[in-house]
Amino acid sequence: MSSLFAVNEHAIERVVRVVAGAALVWAAYSGGLGPWAYIGFVPILTGLTGNCPLYSLLGISTCPARSRR
Repeated sequence: MSSLFAVNEHAIERVVRVVAGAALVWAAYSGGLGPWAYIGFVPILTGLTGNCPLYSLLGISTCPARSRR
């Protein structure tokens, strides 16, 4: 179960997700894109947690490999 919630996003990708999600939510709030832009909460949540459920299902990870000793 711990592998389901393990960090699987690179730090840069996490920042991009949060910024893009915030831009979508702001556009929805200001009336620029309509209520569907509130979907921006999804990339904000995945960016803050560092875990993308779709990546977990597909076995993808953009997080760099950790060095092993």
